[in-house]
Amino acid sequence: MSSDVRDILDIEGPAATELTRESIFGNDKKTKRKYDYQNKVPKRPEGMHREVFALLCKDNTDVPPLFPTDTGKGYKQVRAKLGMKKVRNWKWTPFTNPARTDGAVFHHWRRVADAGKEYPFAKFNKKVPVPNYSNAEYVQHLVSSGWTRAETDHLFDLCRRFDLRFIIIQDRWDTSKFTARTVEDLKERYYQVCGALTKAKSHSDKIYSFDAEHEKRRKEQLKKLFERTPEQVEEEQTLLTELRKIEQRKKERDRKTQDLQKLITAADHQADPRKSEKKAVKKNTTTSRNRPNKSDAAYTQKLQVVESAGIKFPDFKNSGVSLRSQRIKLPSSLGQKKMKGIEQMLNELQIELNPPPTEQICQQFNDLRSDIVLHYELRGALATCDYELQSLRHQYEGLAPGKTLTIPPALLPKSEPEAKVDIIDVVGSPTMPNATQ
Repeated sequence: MSSDVRDILDIEGPAATELTRESIFGNDKKTKRKYDYQNKVPKRPEGMHREVFALLCKDNTDVPPLFPTDTGKGYKQVRAKLGMKKVRNWKWTPFTNPARTDGAVFHHWRRVADAGKEYPFAKFNKKVPVPNYSNAEYVQHLVSSGWTRAETDHLFDLCRRFDLRFIIIQDRWDTSKFTARTVEDLKERYYQVCGALTKAKSHSDKIYSFDAEHEKRRKEQLKKLFERTPEQVEEEQTLLTELRKIEQRKKERDRKTQDLQKLITAADHQADPRKSEKKAVKKNTTTSRNRPNKSDAAYTQKLQVVESAGIKFPDFKNSGVSLRSQRIKLPSSLGQKKMKGIEQMLNELQIELNPPPTEQICQQFNDLRSDIVLHYELRGALATCDYELQSLRHQYEGLAPGKTLTIPPALLPKSEPEAKVDIIDVVGSPTMPNATQ
C-alpha cells in the first residue's frame, strides 16, 4: 500500500484517519433542522387583542380542547399507546335508567368486563326531599285560613313531581278545582308547612322562611326597571351625574373647611408671643441639650400647624457651611403668584426686597412674609365663604318665594378698603378652578 511505501522511503504523508463505523458504512442519520415556528404561526388579524389571539393559536398551532382533560399533559395531544395487549371485548347490551319509573329499556355499547354494573349516570338522579305529613300533624300544626287541606295536598304532590320548580308548579296548578295562585303564594305556603313540621319534629334543624311581600315588591321593581322608556333612562343618567357633582362639591367644601380651620388656628398663634417663645426655644436648644418635656412637645406641635399655613423655609442648621442670605430666599415650591403678591405688599410697605441678612433681620423678614401669605389666604377663604353664604341665600329665596333669609351681621364680612384678593387665590373661587400652588 502507499502508506507502507512511504514508511520505507521515510516520506511524510497525510495524517492517517481513524477507522470508525461511520467512515465505513456511512452515516444514515439525517441532520435535524431547527423548525422555524415563526413562519408557521399565522399573523394576528387586525383589531384582535393579543390575549384573544394567544388563546386561538400557540407556537405548535394546537387548538384548545373542547372540554377539560385529565391527562396531566395540559393541551398537548395525547398519542395512542400501541402494544401487544389483547383488545377488550365490547357488546351491544340493554340497560335501564333508575331515574325512570316507566321501565323503558335502551341499548348501548358496553365492555364485557363492566357487565352487571349500575348505569353510571344514575348517580345524577338527585331528588329534593319533600316532607310528608299525617292527618294529626295537619290538624295540629298546618291549618291555615287561606288554604284548604285539598289545596295543600295538591301543592305537595306537584312539588314532588316537578322537584320544587315553582314556575312549572304554578303552570300545572289545577285552576278548575282550586283558586288561582301566584308563584309567591305557592312558595310561601310550601315553606310555611316545611317550617312548621321542622319546628314540631326537631328544634336543631334549620328552618327556612320565605317573604312573599318582599318577593312581590322585588319583581314589581324589576318590571318597572325593564319597562322604562329611553327618556326615563336618560333622565336617570342625568340625575346620577348631578348626584356625583353634588358629592364632589361636598368633598371640596369639606376640604376648604379644613383648610380654613388650619388658617384660623395659624392666625391665632401668629402673634408676637409666638416669636419670643420661638427665640427662647432656640436659645434653650443651643445652650443645653436636655430631653423636651410635655410643654415643649405641645409648643412644637403648634409651630408645625403654623408653619403648614405659612411659608416653609429650608433649614440650614445641619447642612454645613452656608450663607445667611440663603435663609431669606423664598423656596421654589411657593409659586410665582405668591411671590408676586409678597413683592407687591413689600413695595407698598416700603420694605426692601433683599434687606441686609443679619440674624435678627432674617428671622423677622421671614416671619413677615409668612404673615403676608397667611393674610392673603385668610382673605381668599373669607371671600369664598361669603360667596357660598350668598349662594345659599339665593337658593333659599328660589325654593321659598316671598321669603328672605336674614344673615346675622356677625357672619357678614366687615366693610374694609378694597383688598387685593385677586393676587393670591389659595382656596379658589366658586366659578374658577383652584390656582396652582
